Amino acid sequence: MSLEKDIVQSKFSSEEQKAFINIIYTHNFLINNLNSIFKSHKITRQQYNVLRILRGQHPKPASINLIKERMLDKMSDASRIVDRLKAKELVTSVPCKHDRRATDVNISKKGLQLLEQTDGDVEIATNLLRKLSRSELESLNTLLDKVRA
Repeated sequence: MSLEKDIVQSKFSSEEQKAFINIIYTHNFLINNLNSIFKSHKITRQQYNVLRILRGQHPKPASINLIKERMLDKMSDASRIVDRLKAKELVTSVPCKHDRRATDVNISKKGLQLLEQTDGDVEIATNLLRKLSRSELESLNTLLDKVRA
């Protein structure tokens, strides 16, 4: 379906405005799909993001600052997310040996198992982009990178 039909708006003040609204609308469409996946696993998107970062670091620990740097949602409070994951026994944390102000965070076995369970569901959500050819995906990635540059 087209953006015009989806949001019942036939006119835009410019192609830039239409593209901007289209990006926001598509973002929300994709996020809503992800939210429903993570809700069934009793985690949030931000918690999933932290778990993926920690799985990428595994078996090495990650500091809260490293997690913050790598998070997709830069407005998230990484410390609170780690605390919630710790309460769910999905991560462990200990004071850093080299810097007492820092904390070393590791994904737990339970956290790794949860990610294994979510991987298939996330792959299904990613398949929404299979409607695009490889060339279209490359163009889309280039264009999105250009917008953020």
